[in-house]
Amino acid sequence: IGADISKESRSKVQSAYGINVTEDNKKAASESEVLVLSVKPQYYAETIKEIKDCVREDQLIITIAPGKTLKWLEEQFEKKVKIVRAMPNTPALVGEGMTAACANDAVTEEEYALKILRSFGKVEIVAENMIDAVVAVSGSAPAYVFMFIEAMADAAVSEGMPRKQAYEFAAQAVYGSAKMVLDTGKHPGELKDMVCSPAGTTIEAVRVLEEKGLRSAVIEAMKVCADKSRKM
Repeated sequence: IGADISKESRSKVQSAYGINVTEDNKKAASESEVLVLSVKPQYYAETIKEIKDCVREDQLIITIAPGKTLKWLEEQFEKKVKIVRAMPNTPALVGEGMTAACANDAVTEEEYALKILRSFGKVEIVAENMIDAVVAVSGSAPAYVFMFIEAMADAAVSEGMPRKQAYEFAAQAVYGSAKMVLDTGKHPGELKDMVCSPAGTTIEAVRVLEEKGLRSAVIEAMKVCADKSRKM
């Protein structure tokens, strides 16, 4: 069962997944075994206020919102409920998500929650104080990677490659490189060195990336991302 205030969204979800979709949040909350709060962070307080009397102590609640701590969530429900705080990312849409999770001390169904989160990718249990770092390194990271792919494709197009082909080459290069990090267990720096032949093309490109501050730009972007997450 799902709930959404948008009639268009309800119709779309019902058509795509064949589930019961209602505009009544209380109905969804009262009839579910596992309740996923997937509204925007700014709507959490009012949504919880609306449904808190319908939530049962035996329900498992999975939240997806930066800045909303387990302590804050418990205070909003005004009673002890089972909460798993999760931070997934958009590659979940293609079964390659990366999710961080932490739970309050009322949760006993930890493996059940992890099984749900593993259905769309990988999941790791982290300390709650690491969630803001997770937002920066995986939650928001697809946007950085998409920008990188787009920039690489633009450069390939400027060299004469057709746009569609450029995106395929750039995206596959990123996908394959990420798989090498995960599958080999080698340090990214070691893998980079394997590509950089002496006086070759790659080391010349790396030199310019260093000159233009690629590393610093990424680090600073992630730091402001994590800081924004803390303040939400």
